[in-house]
Amino acid sequence: MIKRLIKRVFGKTVPVRVAGAAHVIPFELHKVSRDGISYGARRVTDGLQAAGFKAFVVGGAVRDLLLDRQPKDFDVATDATPEEVKRVFRRARIIGRRFRLVHVMFGEETVEVSTFRRAIDAEDAETDEHGRILRDNEFGDQEQDAARRDFTANGLFYDPATQEIFDYHHGYEDIRANTLRMIGDPEVRYREDPVRMLRAVRLSAKLGMKLDPATAAPISKMKELLSNVPEARLFDEMLKLLLSGQALPCIKKLRAMELHHGMLPMLDVILEQPMGEKFVMLALQNTDQRIAEEKPTSPAFLFAALLWHEVLAAWKARQDAGERPVGAMHAAMDEVLDRQRAQLAIPRRYDTVMKELWLLQPRFEQRGGQRPLRLLALPRFRAAYDFLLLRCQSGEVDAELGAWWEEFQHASDERRNEMLLPDSGGPKKRRRRNKKPAAAQAELPID
Repeated sequence: MIKRLIKRVFGKTVPVRVAGAAHVIPFELHKVSRDGISYGARRVTDGLQAAGFKAFVVGGAVRDLLLDRQPKDFDVATDATPEEVKRVFRRARIIGRRFRLVHVMFGEETVEVSTFRRAIDAEDAETDEHGRILRDNEFGDQEQDAARRDFTANGLFYDPATQEIFDYHHGYEDIRANTLRMIGDPEVRYREDPVRMLRAVRLSAKLGMKLDPATAAPISKMKELLSNVPEARLFDEMLKLLLSGQALPCIKKLRAMELHHGMLPMLDVILEQPMGEKFVMLALQNTDQRIAEEKPTSPAFLFAALLWHEVLAAWKARQDAGERPVGAMHAAMDEVLDRQRAQLAIPRRYDTVMKELWLLQPRFEQRGGQRPLRLLALPRFRAAYDFLLLRCQSGEVDAELGAWWEEFQHASDERRNEMLLPDSGGPKKRRRRNKKPAAAQAELPID
């Protein structure tokens, strides 16, 4: 099959040798140069090979290079144990308990090194009642390590020394065919780890690859297995999805495959509201654009956007019930976050930022007196202002409000004074004078 692909592309056969169960793709075919590998990854593979071990760049880095993308990081797989890796490199430390890895540091770059793992047979694996593997951390050989990886596109091993790619599952062909295919039986692999369903959606959307029909088919009937996944793992996958640079197509694909319930259950409620859907889509589009422009992104900002219309609805309901606005807003925020946290483990470290962004939104309406100047001086003003612009773009608030604040923050002091509206903060409370106690008054002399 590999040879037929080569002949179809090049019109001739390029020698492809077979090493055990692997097809070895030569540099003349794949054109991925050693120069495309990071300095740290080259040092790790060269050092381990010089010490007598096998060592390869693996996973997403090889896939991305074949797709002419710049890898985010470079991982290395080897037949050396973590202790042996640590002995080869001076600046290395073993991390993890259940799944031990080695971090090798070269300046600001950290290369993650894993030992080849053995694929566990279904009858030997420790699983829960749904088939999810609970323990899977036994060392193996290179072929076994390839078999335990999720997709064929992620199961490639690149040797920087020879510039060859070792392919055990026709991943090279699938990448050239722009297809994301599961290694092994998709139903079995999804039962072993239901998060693979989310990864299938995320990677296909991020990479622009079509899902192999056999890989996609079981997802709709197996999506309920996501309810058995620990909340922290769901959150990690959610964060990867939202910060993939392709969050908008990812969410659309999640909805099309009815998987969004398992990740962010309230997202379905939000997207059923016309105003809420437009706002969420604009927030996702804005995040994708910032990532494309290599600008910093804030998970807290994005989660605040995803949950904003739920907070608005809860806030309005409480005010309609007679609660005062400020107290109602605080209660609404806690209500929404508690409800969401029961399904998805959003870390509490994001709460402060999210609440500040929400609490500052009503203050943009106050454009009289010293209030705008005080708001402008707050550390979180710029993020809250960006949030306001999304609300303007979605039609939730008048675009004039965003335009006013755009001008006000860049205006001179004189122009700002002209822009300030009449103070409508309501009647000011008169300060009570300090009165002496009645007993003291009684002792005053009477004329």
